[in-house]
Amino acid sequence: MINGKHHVIITGTGHAVPTRVLSNLDLEQMVDTSDEWIRTRTGILRRRIADEHTATSDLATEAGRLALADAGVSPDELDLIIVATITPDMLFPSTSCLVQKNLGAWGAACYDLSAGCSGLIYGLDMAVRSIVSGGYRRALVIGADCVSKITNFQDRTTCVLFGDGAGACLVEAADKAGVLASYLGADGSGWDKLLLRGGGSRHPASAATLAAGWHYIEMCGNDVFKFAVRIMVEASLKVLADAGLEPGDIDLFIPHQANIRIIESAAQRLNLKEDQVYINVDEYGNTSAASIGIALDEAVRSGRIKGGDRILLVGFGAGLTWGAMIIEWVDKA
Repeated sequence: MINGKHHVIITGTGHAVPTRVLSNLDLEQMVDTSDEWIRTRTGILRRRIADEHTATSDLATEAGRLALADAGVSPDELDLIIVATITPDMLFPSTSCLVQKNLGAWGAACYDLSAGCSGLIYGLDMAVRSIVSGGYRRALVIGADCVSKITNFQDRTTCVLFGDGAGACLVEAADKAGVLASYLGADGSGWDKLLLRGGGSRHPASAATLAAGWHYIEMCGNDVFKFAVRIMVEASLKVLADAGLEPGDIDLFIPHQANIRIIESAAQRLNLKEDQVYINVDEYGNTSAASIGIALDEAVRSGRIKGGDRILLVGFGAGLTWGAMIIEWVDKA
């Protein structure tokens, strides 16, 4: 349970994706794969790819602006901006500072966090606890990634999986509890299962790291798959128990959109019905930290979520990391 001086609710959501669509049929022309292979093993039909002029901060800014408009909050009312990303515009300054500049949110403190595909939940947890403590009243949390920028489109094991996008949530102090419980975890012993090896202080960018392909995403697919199914179920049950709920109490399950087989396996183990599970991996692929935020915004704007609904968010990612959150949705006044 989350206890403190204040309660916290989500008052606005937004998402942004590039206009360019890369379909499975397009990928058939680029690498040795097929539409049938991708569909049956991942559930992905297409993904959005940023052009050469679009960076993570651009998508994050658009999603953040939509979330602010949805909440009826102006940028100068923000106290905090958190951007969760594994593809920052640059190592420094932070992408969140660039978003602050773009929005004109001059009163907001800013930082980035790196938790892979768990990033949005990590960011929401940090924002919620900052507000609950009484230190802040409004925070903009954005999960944003341009994974295509670090993808080797000759590597058929990874290039079929990922897409680009951003999802944002505006969270505010409130009299009524919206966020009921949150749970985060990590296992650094799995650091080598999903990584970008080159470009940091361990392996600075050089001709050797470029030649070795260390500036592209690497993934041990089978290991990540097994971890994902197990940890999504464990994290979901843990956060449900913390909130005093059972899986059957959930109106909508919004998991990280990585792979349809992972989602279906986790939902089956939680005994969730088909209409309790939100899926859009077919449309966007794995958008990393943006995934859950995009799905949440779509569910809200399509009317899939209404006041009083209990929402379970759960994700896993590089690190290895995981996170889950229970939200009782509060309609805007």
